[in-house]
Amino acid sequence: MVKVERSFPAPASLAEEAKKVNGKYDRQDVIERLRQDFHNKCYICEMKGLQDPNVEHLLPHKSGKYQDRKYDWENLFWSCGHCNGIKNSSKYDEGIIDCCNTDPERYLHFRMEGSNVAISVSDPKDEILKRTAQLVVETFSMKNTGMRTYTSDIRWKLLQKEMNLLYRQLERVHNGSGSKTAVRTLRSLLRRESAFAAFKRSYVRDHAAEYPELQQYVALEDQ
Repeated sequence: MVKVERSFPAPASLAEEAKKVNGKYDRQDVIERLRQDFHNKCYICEMKGLQDPNVEHLLPHKSGKYQDRKYDWENLFWSCGHCNGIKNSSKYDEGIIDCCNTDPERYLHFRMEGSNVAISVSDPKDEILKRTAQLVVETFSMKNTGMRTYTSDIRWKLLQKEMNLLYRQLERVHNGSGSKTAVRTLRSLLRRESAFAAFKRSYVRDHAAEYPELQQYVALEDQ
């Protein structure tokens, strides 16, 4: 999960649909804006090129809860069906990090440990941080059904593939072989818009002594 810049003003359809008894929050203008703002990447697992995109509510409107936020542009996010399904649990009802207003990289540390992902938080007493970390971990490890086992494994394998791309380019920089080309590739891999950016950016920050020239590409925004 990385910082996302949401565009304004809100799509025009939201105000109109909010006046209706059974209005829709996923009209075409909403879909297109979310897809563009979030770079067609799930804001939770960071998988790119979604084939099953969902308009996800950060604070849920189900069962009448946060009903006033149903058509709130700032409460609508771009997610994959897998992550939306996992987040659709009562334990996440009180919210996770709003990545459009808060930079998750300031408070969460993303890494791979063996065959799992591990997310640590800057403040173990902060419930929002802990819920966010738990949610991200579950999107890569939830296997309570056959389909979730399959879709979690897909994300894990894609994360591994992206990290291996990163490692190969870092090795080229380390060895000085084709380093200029490698640095250009790394700049692209480390952009927030790229797939699984939080994991790649955390790794490069963790190895700042080895790759000081790359720290400018993973710098956190000023608060």
